Amino acid sequence: QVQLVESGGGLVQPGGSLRLSCAVSGFTVDDYAIGWFRQAPGKRREAVSCIGAGEGRDFYENTVKGRFTISRDKAKNTAYLEMSYLRPEDTAVYYCAAAVWGCYGDPMFPAGVDYWGKGTLVTVSS
Repeated sequence: QVQLVESGGGLVQPGGSLRLSCAVSGFTVDDYAIGWFRQAPGKRREAVSCIGAGEGRDFYENTVKGRFTISRDKAKNTAYLEMSYLRPEDTAVYYCAAAVWGCYGDPMFPAGVDYWGKGTLVTVSS
């Protein structure tokens, strides 16, 4: 059974950093493309970053380029999103996702997402 479980969210001050984790079960973390989405209150869910299967490339939404880094650790079967220089507008519920058909630049998931985590809340506020 496939499961994606996010952790690492919380309250952080503007300019601070946070690392989100996505523990994967039911498949190996580099079998599929892994992505991070976020949904702010009253807004649509948007793709923030993704990394392709195997040695796949990583992609980032424009507002997070240079601030966020996606990675994965096969030994821990976990994916990560390192977030730095956080801004109040980064406040959202962040979701981990997996896509069998890969991810690309724009749109990141043209063939959709197959598995979702339940999300973790990130609040950026002083």
